[in-house]
Amino acid sequence: MKNIIGISAFYHDSAAALLKNGELISATQEERFTRIKHDASFPSNSIKFILENSKLDLNEIDKIVFYDKPFIKFERLLETYIANAPIGFKSFKKAMPIWIKEKLFLKKNIIRELKNISPEFNPIDKLLFAEHHFSHAASAFYPSPFQEAVILTLDGVGEWATSTISIGKKNSLKIIKEINFPHSLGLLYSAFTYYVGFKVNSGEYKLMGLAPYGIPKYKKIILDNLIDIKNDGSFRLNQYYFNYSTGLTMINKNFENLFGQEIRKSEVEKITNFHMDIAASIQLALEEIIIKITKNIREEYQIPNLCLAGGVALNCVVNGKLIKNKTFKNIWIQPASGDAGGAIGSAYAAWHHEFNMPRLNSIEDTMKGSFLGPEFSDEEIYRELKQLGAVFEKKTEQEIISLTAKAISNENAVGWFQGKMEFGPRALGGRSILGDPRSTKMQKILNLKVKFRESFRPFAPSILRENLADWFDVDIDSPYMLIVANIKRELQKKMSDKEKNLFGIDKLNIIRSNIPSVTHVDYSARIQTVHHKTNLKYYNLIKYFYDLTGFPILINTSFNVRGEPIVCSPKDAFNCFMGTDLDILSIGNYYLKKNNQNKKLILDYKNKYDLD
Repeated sequence: MKNIIGISAFYHDSAAALLKNGELISATQEERFTRIKHDASFPSNSIKFILENSKLDLNEIDKIVFYDKPFIKFERLLETYIANAPIGFKSFKKAMPIWIKEKLFLKKNIIRELKNISPEFNPIDKLLFAEHHFSHAASAFYPSPFQEAVILTLDGVGEWATSTISIGKKNSLKIIKEINFPHSLGLLYSAFTYYVGFKVNSGEYKLMGLAPYGIPKYKKIILDNLIDIKNDGSFRLNQYYFNYSTGLTMINKNFENLFGQEIRKSEVEKITNFHMDIAASIQLALEEIIIKITKNIREEYQIPNLCLAGGVALNCVVNGKLIKNKTFKNIWIQPASGDAGGAIGSAYAAWHHEFNMPRLNSIEDTMKGSFLGPEFSDEEIYRELKQLGAVFEKKTEQEIISLTAKAISNENAVGWFQGKMEFGPRALGGRSILGDPRSTKMQKILNLKVKFRESFRPFAPSILRENLADWFDVDIDSPYMLIVANIKRELQKKMSDKEKNLFGIDKLNIIRSNIPSVTHVDYSARIQTVHHKTNLKYYNLIKYFYDLTGFPILINTSFNVRGEPIVCSPKDAFNCFMGTDLDILSIGNYYLKKNNQNKKLILDYKNKYDLD
């Protein structure tokens, strides 16, 4: 028996994952325990959960693997600052104390943190370091259902690499091409995230969601000035317009002058048609670049399977275009494609490369639906709810399903807390807020009164897998909510001439289908297919709603408010329930109505978390 823990930490989205004899047992992000969004601290709580969940002592772990190599990253920082000196001294001065104190002597710091968890821990020969993009590639290939695949990883930056192409065959994986810093599609997209006034490393989703409201009128300017793309899809960014190499901002005045407007400086400033057009332009440019890259690697390597990881792989609009183009026969995307997924990848890297062990014999992916985190028994839920002063009723599982489905059909917003917590940025039916997709007002209600976020942000449909092709123009598994597809043409509602002439946010109020709350302004939706094998209770809920209404679909969004990590514990769930306009909380086999709760327990949740 070999036990391996993978760790991602100290940059953003720290996490830990456990492999037992090559099987992925559990994985969690530290933010879920600390309640600090994108928490970068050492994942002590995640490791404690992993050990307790598997009844292991830290000394029973054979290898502990960190997801990148800090010395190489430090080398990149030094070389970059020296190459650009004296420009960037302010940034250099700010970065160095942190590196010298925390990151440069990472091995010592990791051992100290592990001994805080278990004072008897013996670290001799147990600590390994994987290369950042190798961890990404391993997280994509090894849990995939493919015995052979090309792996494309795209993110901001690892040590040096920002983009890599790897080949995976059975238990071997090799990076064969890479593009290095400062040339990065992730940083290019983040530069526009910053320009439009959203936070880097969290606001990229907003930029993607904003894009359909605009016209891509600046795409040519981007492709002519900011990036030089070669025939094979390789690229270089024109550093004349960027500041991220040596400065404290993503872009400089040259960037602003190129597009003719200054940075949108805060979330308070109005989003204009200009910002929507910028979002549309960079989104389309990114799609075209990645399509070019994938066409080239399909022709060059003649392998029909593609795996994706790295933060850019979370751009589900790009993923949808790749699937629609059918360049590759099969595509599999790591659901935790960002840095958190590096914890899984580094553990797999050790299992297959350090121990040279074969892969599990499976024709399905081994991510277990991404349900890899904590779960709570009815007894544990009862104790927490009682302690919190909640008013609740105990029901059978079938009663929970029927009551919840009926509540959703009556336009109630429902908190759904069941089974294991999801790993990765998406709620997939374990820690979800649910609503009726037929409702014309549910998108606004959920955005403004429950999630406390921008009205333009779309919601995803959870749909029974067997009904997918009846509603959308794809027919493939999408269990991780990582692809966008269009609603079938015959189900789309035609726009009037007046509606066609609307611009920007005015498009939001147009009813585009008979599932308006999950139909985006371009007739698209970010789809999650629900499978009875991976989440039977959620599957049965949607099936009951289908029998009740004729619609095999629910609105599914993460159980949190803007700026808050997804809820982890029953206490988190109850606090969010009481701090928002959620009507119902279905938690384990307990059913809570907002109207029955003690009004003194209502929280000022809107201002509890910083804007993300």
